[in-house]
Amino acid sequence: MRRGTGSPATVPERTTVEEIEAWLLADAMGEDDLLALFEGLVWRLVAAGLPVDRASLHVGTLHPQLYGFAWNWSRADGLCDEVKVSEAVLKTDAYRRNPLFRVVEYGETFRAKTGDPEIGDRYPLMAELSGQGITEYIAVPLRAGGAYHNAATAATRQPGGFAEREIAALQRLTRLFALHVERHIVLRIAGNVLDTYLGAEAGKRVLHGTIKRGAGEPVRAIIWASDMRGFTDLADRLDGSDTIALLNAYFEGLVGAVLDHGGEVLKFIGDGLLAGFPYGALVTAGEAANASLSAAEAALAAVDRLNEVPPAALARIEGWRPLRTGIALHEGEVFFGNVGAPERLDFTAIGRAVNAASRVETLTKSLGRPILVTGPVARHIERPLDHMGEHSLRGVAQPVSLFSPPPPHRPTET
Repeated sequence: MRRGTGSPATVPERTTVEEIEAWLLADAMGEDDLLALFEGLVWRLVAAGLPVDRASLHVGTLHPQLYGFAWNWSRADGLCDEVKVSEAVLKTDAYRRNPLFRVVEYGETFRAKTGDPEIGDRYPLMAELSGQGITEYIAVPLRAGGAYHNAATAATRQPGGFAEREIAALQRLTRLFALHVERHIVLRIAGNVLDTYLGAEAGKRVLHGTIKRGAGEPVRAIIWASDMRGFTDLADRLDGSDTIALLNAYFEGLVGAVLDHGGEVLKFIGDGLLAGFPYGALVTAGEAANASLSAAEAALAAVDRLNEVPPAALARIEGWRPLRTGIALHEGEVFFGNVGAPERLDFTAIGRAVNAASRVETLTKSLGRPILVTGPVARHIERPLDHMGEHSLRGVAQPVSLFSPPPPHRPTET
């Protein structure tokens, strides 16, 4: 995910274990980036004379696709890499034959010299470390009262391995460091949950304190409103689990297209999707409009692929193909913030632009075009569009000009 930029120059040239403890109890509390905090710790260990040549930190998290994160540091090149750890890793032989398996899963401590052939046969990592000149490796659980499985490792090239006083110092410091790790995990989980349920931008705003009813701001954006064709009939014919599987596969294609083109998912409404492509200081209206149209075309392509080559979970279900969708794009100002009751809020986008986009989307069926673009968006589009005429929308005083990308888009089924 990221590579750290820290170096020995970012910490005191000389320090002591006691001074590292004091840092962990004071200044380290102000560091909100776990990558920077971990780098700061390992370089201080080096400055204190501890013979650490390789170190890593492993933390669990709450995320729909990830098991956790890891930070891997090497004194040889001075680099610290932050990586994602997927759930799939837990099922691999490489993980189960790694010393970390027992540490993470059962809270055990692992300590071994790499030169032991029996250890090398049992744990391939130990043989690999031996080839790199590492003499001893230790992995310890980080316990701070939380529910997630965390661990830290340290390795040395020092002949004979770590001295007992060095092990004692490392254990003393990791007990304090575990408290920092727990704090950062809680913040990361909160961010993960908010991003998953609200989207990245809304999640960030809520995490930074936008939690009162009415709190938010007006945003200029290209609004996307889409709807699956014939969903009511499908929901009546399919059982609940099959309907959920179908919706998940369908939304995966649409959401992927939105996110890949810089958009933000605002809301799922049954089989409907509301998204936005904001513009302002960093993104022009033209860039947002062209990105939204490219995203809509990518979404249609994803639905086509789903129809042609469905995943195994859908291939066994009868009578759902072909899926069709309608997408409307409209430009306007929306209120982006908290709406609801004091006890139960929803972070969403509301406004005339949202209503207009939703009503335009219903016309994709009668006009036989899967993508409809209103005049305000069309004026930004850099390629020719078919003019679909002027249309009256409920609640909108003036008729709205509608446009559509020309074929080869196949018509929306009625």
